Amino acid sequence: MRTLEQGGGAGSRQGAGAQPSGRASQDGTRSGGSRPRAGGRRRSPASVSQLTAWAFAAPVVVYLVAFYAVPLYRNFDLSLRDYTVRSFVQGGAQFNDFANYVKVFQDPTFWPALGHTLVFTFVSIGVQFALGMALAVFFFQNFKLSTTLRALFLVPWLLPLIVSASTWAWMLNSDSGVVNYALSLVGVSPVNWLTSPQWALVSVIVANIWIGIPFNLVIVYSGLQSIPGDIYEAASLDGAGAWQKFWRITFPLLRPVSAITLLLGLVYTLKVFDIIWIMTRGGPGDSSQTFATWSYQESFGNVLPRFGTGSAISTLLILMALVAGLVYIRAQHRQENS
Repeated sequence: MRTLEQGGGAGSRQGAGAQPSGRASQDGTRSGGSRPRAGGRRRSPASVSQLTAWAFAAPVVVYLVAFYAVPLYRNFDLSLRDYTVRSFVQGGAQFNDFANYVKVFQDPTFWPALGHTLVFTFVSIGVQFALGMALAVFFFQNFKLSTTLRALFLVPWLLPLIVSASTWAWMLNSDSGVVNYALSLVGVSPVNWLTSPQWALVSVIVANIWIGIPFNLVIVYSGLQSIPGDIYEAASLDGAGAWQKFWRITFPLLRPVSAITLLLGLVYTLKVFDIIWIMTRGGPGDSSQTFATWSYQESFGNVLPRFGTGSAISTLLILMALVAGLVYIRAQHRQENS
């Protein structure tokens, strides 16, 4: 009897002990083999990073669409319609295909304005870049007061363009200008800088060069700081002079900086309007007329505004800047692959 009782007790204890292990096994099976709930799928890290990137990029995309894409589309739509003041306000302008572009190409102002735009742009950026690089190399010597003088050269860039243009218009005034007064002191007869067809374009180019030099100075100077000094020390040990250092070390290593500086200068100079308009208004006649001033004059300077032709001119100006950007990208791609 005791043996049976002991066996039964042991069996009962084993049974009692086996039941929790069975529950644990069932719980383990439930916990280990559990399936995700419907609709509760976890996102992969790649999708989360993409959503984060789009969240950060969304404000920039919205800004570009609202302030660049929409105005560009609106400008192109204006160039394809016959807009008047009434249709511009109330809508319903007639679609005339590319008739506005035909008018622009047939206008006698087109070729002079194109020539003035190209001369104004390339002469300005060429002289600006050359003088900006020369000043950057000069101030890179870190002589006494170099920081102060370099800061003073930034003043033309910091001034509002209307102030700079008005100052140059006063300086180049035929009757009371400082420039003619200085010329009279050395026996040179006064020059009609702003009212002569021969000198009007030259005057606005000089003013634009003066305004753009600080920009080139700052960009090229930052590029000079990225060139290791050990290269110049090695060149000095090899007996290289100042000109050889510049032509064989500085200039080649500044090519990426020079390319982006020239591109930005080209895009900016193509659309310069306020300097020319304040100083000469594109005159006398059309002697200093560019695409920027011509577009404004067609759209807002006439008694009866011609918004369609003005928009067509500005579209051509945008295409010129776009071609310059594509040429730069092409050149950079070739340089990287070479």
